[in-house]
Amino acid sequence: MITRADVEQAAQRTAGLTRLTPVLEADPCALPGPVWFKCEFMQHTGTFKARGALNRVLAAKERGELKPDVGVVVASGGNAGLANAYAAAQLGVPATVFVPAAAPAVKVRKLKAVGATVVQGGTEYAEAYQAAIRYAGETGAVYCHAYDQPEIAAGAGTAGLELLDQVGGVDTVLVAVGGGGLMAGIAAAVEGRARVVAVEPETAPTLNAALAAGEPVDVPVAGIAADSLGARRIGDIGFSVAVRAGVESILVCDPDIVEARLRLWEDYRIIVEHGAAAAYAALTSGAYLPGLGERTAVILCGANTDPATLA
Repeated sequence: MITRADVEQAAQRTAGLTRLTPVLEADPCALPGPVWFKCEFMQHTGTFKARGALNRVLAAKERGELKPDVGVVVASGGNAGLANAYAAAQLGVPATVFVPAAAPAVKVRKLKAVGATVVQGGTEYAEAYQAAIRYAGETGAVYCHAYDQPEIAAGAGTAGLELLDQVGGVDTVLVAVGGGGLMAGIAAAVEGRARVVAVEPETAPTLNAALAAGEPVDVPVAGIAADSLGARRIGDIGFSVAVRAGVESILVCDPDIVEARLRLWEDYRIIVEHGAAAAYAALTSGAYLPGLGERTAVILCGANTDPATLA
C-alpha cells in the first residue's frame, strides 16, 4: 500500500534526476471537455519506469542496502530492465538483468548499451524471475521488481504530481494497466483530487479480473500490447490502491489500440508503444465517455517501439 505521502517523498528523492515531461493539450474534438496528454514517453529510457527505478535505488542507498560491488538485479528484458539498469548507472553501481533465452536481441543490446550485465536462460519470464531472486539472496544485490514494490510504484506516481501542477487540476486520469505499478502511483498521487480510470486490453485484463474476483488472480495474456502490458496478475500494491481509491477498469480491444496509436501519430506526430496507446484508445473508441466539461488527462507512458509498424 502506498499513499500520496510516499509519492511526495519519491518526488523529493528523485528531484533533478527525472525529466519534467511535458503536457500537451489535445486538439478540440467531439469530446465534451478538454483532454491533455502527459508525455511520459519522453522520460529517460523511453518510459515512466525510470521514475520508480531511481526512487527504488536511491532509497536502498539511503538505507545502506546498496552494495557498490553488486548493485541491483532485475528480471526483465523490457522497459523495467532498461529503467533499472539506467538508474544503477546514474548511481555508479552495477546492474544485472536476467532475461529468458529467447529475449529479443534488440532488447539485450539496449540493456548492454546502458552498462547492464545480461544473463540469459530458461524459456519463460518466471524462470528469469526465480534466477534473479536467487542472485539477490546470494550476493546481496538490491532486487528491483518490475512493478510490485512500494518505492517502484511511488516513484511512478510522481508523474501524477507533475500533471496536477502543470494542468492546474483534472477530473479524470486514464492510465494503462499491466502489473499496476503506474496506476497505483498515479491513483495515490491524485487521490482526493481526481479519479483514475484503468484501461486494459481485453486480452490481458489483470485489474478487471481481480476486481471481479475480489483479489488478484492469474489471467491469460495475449494481444498486441502484451510486450508492455503482459503481466499475468495485478500486483498486490496495484490492487490494494485500486480498491482504496475506487479505480474503475475498462477494456479495449486490439484494433482500437492500433487505431489510437495510429491517430496519435497522424494527428500529433507522437510515436508510442501499443501499451501506451491503450489509454488513449479508451477515448477514441468510446469505451470511456467524459461528462460535460470533464477535464481528462491521458498518461502516454512509453515509446519503446518500432516506428516502422506505424506504416
